[in-house]
Amino acid sequence: MNQPPPGAASDLARSRIKDLLGGKQAPSGQVIVKGWVRTRRDAKGVSFLEVNDGSSLANLQAVIYESDPAYSIIKELSTGASVSLTGLLVPSQGQGQKWELLVHKIQIVGPSGPDYPLQKKRHSDEYLREIAHLRPRTNKYGAIMRLRSQCAWAIHDFFRAKGFFYVHTPIITGSDAEGAGEMFRVTTLPPGDNKPEEDFFGKVASLTVSGQLEAELLAMALDRVYTFGPTFRAENSNTSRHAAEFWMIEPEAAFFDLNDDMDLAESMIKYLVSQALEHSRDDLALFDRFVENGLLDRLENLVAAPYVRISYEDAIEILVKSGADFEFEPFFGADLATSHERYLCDHFGGPVIVHDYPSSIKPFYMRLSDDERTVAAMDILVPKAGELIGGSQREERLDVLMDRMIKLGMDPKAYQWYLDTRRWGGTPHAGFGLGFERFLMMLTGVTNIRDVLPFPRTPRNLEF
Repeated sequence: MNQPPPGAASDLARSRIKDLLGGKQAPSGQVIVKGWVRTRRDAKGVSFLEVNDGSSLANLQAVIYESDPAYSIIKELSTGASVSLTGLLVPSQGQGQKWELLVHKIQIVGPSGPDYPLQKKRHSDEYLREIAHLRPRTNKYGAIMRLRSQCAWAIHDFFRAKGFFYVHTPIITGSDAEGAGEMFRVTTLPPGDNKPEEDFFGKVASLTVSGQLEAELLAMALDRVYTFGPTFRAENSNTSRHAAEFWMIEPEAAFFDLNDDMDLAESMIKYLVSQALEHSRDDLALFDRFVENGLLDRLENLVAAPYVRISYEDAIEILVKSGADFEFEPFFGADLATSHERYLCDHFGGPVIVHDYPSSIKPFYMRLSDDERTVAAMDILVPKAGELIGGSQREERLDVLMDRMIKLGMDPKAYQWYLDTRRWGGTPHAGFGLGFERFLMMLTGVTNIRDVLPFPRTPRNLEF
């Protein structure tokens, strides 16, 4: 019979700081805590350690008296060191937390030193991006990573409760998904060899920019599906809102129309935000204090407020009549700029869903209206962030879809697999896309996408 490796069983017995600090009474007997030293403060006859294990924003204060044998190695501990502490959880003698750890045994798991890059002071985001492999140890970036985890779980919970199946769409693709952006090429050919027919797939292959088209195929068999995975854009854009690799949530549902799509998207945002407020409020409070004053109130309003729904045409009329000095002039047929989106949210005092966009500015797969002037598309705009979700009812009529593809210069033969879903048992269906990082920026008030990604991929940046 195989035996567990030494120490495996004992490590399961250690306590997480989040659980200890949240407990109504101290555990009986000794506890084991493992984590990283944030600070060490020495006083006469006693030392205080602030230790964090990543389970929460809060640190646990550990107290070591000079009379205890464990005190002998206290001078070897510095910020950044990883430690294992054994002791008793007792009521705290100081302000700020209910419990503290009275330490009887210290083990240095991994030493640190005076050159540790994260000393006890505020560091700029620019500096922390240079050491992205260490920044999750800071309060801000640890909170962001916990929020990513919480929101990812909430996404799965939301769709499962509504009968959606989680599906996996290809990362390597031969489709450009309606020209959603510049694509990274995947090749086994040596540099300079441009003969796709000799490549691994016998044709040009790329990293996906969207799983939507494949999700549509699966919805025609499973009724309701969603994808949640990485997507890639090769746009050489060094802005605060663009990254080469990011995550997308893309649901697709058979027998849905545009109204169903708007209902689903609004309820999803409200659910995700409410779950973050319920389960990660301490982490969100950090951003309310240091990033965006009033963040928690804004998030509460996102959950409570009804989302105003207006047509694109009415939105343009509001913008034109506003008299505001926009950088980009609003007119029918122009895409909404960020300044337009923010104005509309301010005008209505909350989130806005704009629907029925001009067909001239939308992709081939969106359902064409009878007058062919607009398509059944929608965007959800939220205060501060602007556009958060984009979606549409898909064009289910084979003849209309093929005609639109031809008018846009597309070759229907290259999309026979897609057209088959309209040819045999097609149904009205709809879906949308939500950029996960865009949502996290909205949730935290963080204004640079690089700061909500664990390891951002941007032009000239492929570290870690």
